[in-house]
Amino acid sequence: MASTTTFKRILVTGSTGFLGRHLMPLLPGAFPGADIIGLGRRDYDLLEPGVPARMLAELRPDCVIHMAAKSGGIVTNIKRPADFFYENLVMNTHMLHESWKAGVRKFVTFMGGCSYPSKARSPIGEDQMWNGYPQMESAGYSVAKKMLLTQSWAYRVQHNFNSIVLIPGNVYGEWDNFNLEEAHVIPALIRKYVEARDRGDSAMTAFGTGRPTRDFVYAGDVAATLPWFVRNYDSSDPVNISAGRRISIRELAETVKKVTGFEGDIVWDTSKPDGQMDKIFDVTRLNGLGLFCNTTLEDGLRRTTEWFLRAREEGTVRL
Repeated sequence: MASTTTFKRILVTGSTGFLGRHLMPLLPGAFPGADIIGLGRRDYDLLEPGVPARMLAELRPDCVIHMAAKSGGIVTNIKRPADFFYENLVMNTHMLHESWKAGVRKFVTFMGGCSYPSKARSPIGEDQMWNGYPQMESAGYSVAKKMLLTQSWAYRVQHNFNSIVLIPGNVYGEWDNFNLEEAHVIPALIRKYVEARDRGDSAMTAFGTGRPTRDFVYAGDVAATLPWFVRNYDSSDPVNISAGRRISIRELAETVKKVTGFEGDIVWDTSKPDGQMDKIFDVTRLNGLGLFCNTTLEDGLRRTTEWFLRAREEGTVRL
């Protein structure tokens, strides 16, 4: 994946985060000769006034991949919507604005599939983004991230600034957050099944009927598409990055059970709501660019589980 676009200094914010850990090893090979600068939250506080501008003046990147974000599962979003709204809106707004002012040639950033309207029809295409309001439980986060689309468009129209916004689906994989209050569904399930296995539990309770379907994408697949977008994509039209495959929650639970080695039963508590019955991302635009996310659910879950077990033993996993 040698680069056809020359960048001398590529800055990655959030490089020590979940998706950043998957991306950073790929960049030196994709952009040979470029300085790759990865930053974590302790390097620069992007919420402090003036810090994004100072960071860009000190590091002088010509390409910025902005992955720093405040993210989490539905439980913590419900408890702290103001934090999710404020921190994401502030970081994103100032990073894009100051990158334009600093003469950055390419700005790449991300939003979540939760920014789509709660009543979007599956498969959810990029053209449905403005057809309604997102799910209320995570609206603080999802609306703040959604503003990136308007900002990218506005700076392209007025300043001809090459900024792009990508929309990964329900991402899972190594280096995810396994804290049960903050985790998304897959890391939470993996941790619960592993701990139930370790205790010798005879059963695990799952909420709902197991009939709803979702679209999960392995983080390594998402990261592998990013060098292409950095090199080639020049549009403020967003692109879904996902597998585009329907996986029922029941199938997910059974596969997690298999890869974790839990031998008990799965008991479905049908008194609990199922939530949205079908949420699948339309990947026609992604596939039309020659890009695919093909890792199977079982392979991705196995890699994630193996990493979780190693990291738990080493004390490096977020619990």
